[in-house]
Amino acid sequence: MATMSKTFSGPGVAAWRGGLAEWLPLALGLLALYLPTLNFLLHGIWATEEQAHGPIILALSLWLMWRAWPAMWARTRPEHGTAAGWPLLLLALLIYVVGRSQQLIAADLLSLILLLMACLLLKRGWAAVRLLWFPFFFMLFMVPLPAQLVITLTMPMKMAVSYAVEHLLFAAGYPIARTGVILQIGQYQLLVADACAGLQTLLSLEALGLFYLNVVRHTAPLRNIALALLIIPISFSANVVRVIVLTLVTYYLGDAAGQGFLHGFAGMVLFVTALCLILLTDSVLQWCVRLRAARKGQVAA
Repeated sequence: MATMSKTFSGPGVAAWRGGLAEWLPLALGLLALYLPTLNFLLHGIWATEEQAHGPIILALSLWLMWRAWPAMWARTRPEHGTAAGWPLLLLALLIYVVGRSQQLIAADLLSLILLLMACLLLKRGWAAVRLLWFPFFFMLFMVPLPAQLVITLTMPMKMAVSYAVEHLLFAAGYPIARTGVILQIGQYQLLVADACAGLQTLLSLEALGLFYLNVVRHTAPLRNIALALLIIPISFSANVVRVIVLTLVTYYLGDAAGQGFLHGFAGMVLFVTALCLILLTDSVLQWCVRLRAARKGQVAA
């Protein structure tokens, strides 16, 4: 207990806590700038199923910053601040003005990320930005993509998910047929919507996987790369499971159940399935790494 007390009450932590007062005016200024944007998002696109991951991404990004803040504070000094932050600050404010005046949510959110980076550059320099690069990168997942790009990429993904669901349920003995992205099971027709198998869902699941990688911090680079790449088929599989659940709920309980509360529950099934698949895949990769290490040890012996 004495060691823990020394660890959490040392001069480094005291200086870090004291530095919070220095950043408080900046935090209040950012809050004043972006409260209208956050309010608009919470009552706008973040209230839709396609963009519901937005506030989660923001909350997790801020938590990641808070988690890495003591290490950044210990390794950087105020004199490390660089004037390179001023051009970035002006660019961020310009993007903010354009975004607010034209109601471009993507520009608003992008300006928030750039503004945070600019403040960090001015206060602590490039080393601080490098130490906090992942939270900034993670924030990009809450920026909506151009609608035309989403439409272009979503349709092939919906077709692939619909095809997989049709063949899996048909193999299981269910009376199911498909026309494009419309599934016919029994007397019910289901349209595979963008929220069920679209690009935004894939991106939110990719964000979940990258967050998991950052938290666990594996030391083996190949394991990290393999898991990051496998998140894409994992996301696809989770989408398939979600559509299967909705299809079966509709088949057994009727259309009202499929489109009501259980439709939202299927969204939870999506993320739980994706998380379980990520954990399972990571366990398999860990087993492969240990097996490889054991074989190398036997060869060296």
